[in-house]
Amino acid sequence: MSVPSVEVWADPERQELEERVAAAELAWLTLDVDVATLRVEIDNFALAHHQLLGPLYAELDELDALIAESVAALSGDPEDLRRAREARERVEPAGERGPREGEPEARRVRPDKDAQRIYRELARRAHPDLSTDPAEQQRRSAFIARVNEAYALADTEGLERLAEEWSTDPESAPAVDSPDRLAWLRQRLEWLTGRITALATEQVRLERTPMGELLLLRPDEPERLLEDLAEQLLATAADRQAKLAALLPDNGSNDPYRPQETPPMFAQLPTTDVASVPADAQLLDVREQDEWDAGHVDGALHIPIGQVVARLDELPEGRLYVLCRVGGRSAQVVQYLVQGGRDAVNVDGGMFAWDAAGRPMVSSDGQDAFVL
Repeated sequence: MSVPSVEVWADPERQELEERVAAAELAWLTLDVDVATLRVEIDNFALAHHQLLGPLYAELDELDALIAESVAALSGDPEDLRRAREARERVEPAGERGPREGEPEARRVRPDKDAQRIYRELARRAHPDLSTDPAEQQRRSAFIARVNEAYALADTEGLERLAEEWSTDPESAPAVDSPDRLAWLRQRLEWLTGRITALATEQVRLERTPMGELLLLRPDEPERLLEDLAEQLLATAADRQAKLAALLPDNGSNDPYRPQETPPMFAQLPTTDVASVPADAQLLDVREQDEWDAGHVDGALHIPIGQVVARLDELPEGRLYVLCRVGGRSAQVVQYLVQGGRDAVNVDGGMFAWDAAGRPMVSSDGQDAFVL
């Protein structure tokens, strides 16, 4: 390592630039690690939030839809029907819900101090913007992508191997006593200032995302925050359940959080099991379009629950067997039809039971049918 001459430090501008660049380097590297760490923590929190609370949010949406559909089925009011359709459209599709019990949980990580230190050093030495040569920038970008991947996985050993790999790479900065040093310092300071501004902007953006704002409520105890949110959602679901129960006839249940689409809630309605449905029965499927498209009984009449009241004139005469996914929505339709003097029967277990019994289904696109 060469030692700068006395003349180098005698230049006040040069000395000030050296100090400002060193300070900006430190600020950049510290902020770079902070932002990268915040991004990882938000990703971890979002994952845990989706896994723990996703099913609860989906259940609340389902309860809201069932409440709106019950109100619409009882009143027949066009405005209630519109609200019921909108509530059903807000229900999260089953394929997008959080993992269910028994599904593997992705590993949650947090980089330790050693990982942060190595990441900071590699970012300082290998950043693509340290070179102006396109080929060298491409090489550095590929290397930094590997560094970012290892950091996101909190792979300290992997980062150590990457640091060793890069240790043989020549430094691009001019020597301390080089005549090109002053111009390089000016360029370096301009670059560092831009990077610090960009990182500060990214930090603000991350903190203002929905997950970022939630995480900042309790950054040191994210797990406890999720537990508190889960308790609040369960209490809200219980209130929704009670409201729905009040809209339906007494079902003898004392459980305020019994899932809605279950036969015991509608035991007083005409109900039959799948095996007892005649092959030539008139079937009414009240599920939504995507559910119908995935798999339905060939020849069944399809009217989503929110449209039943407005399309009563399309229902055939005689006994009508009503289907939904597992029996809850169909029971509400049967309740409404029976009150109107129609001969309607709820199919216990819905399409899930139909499929489990091996009874035939078709899909709208000709692919293998399944229950959505």
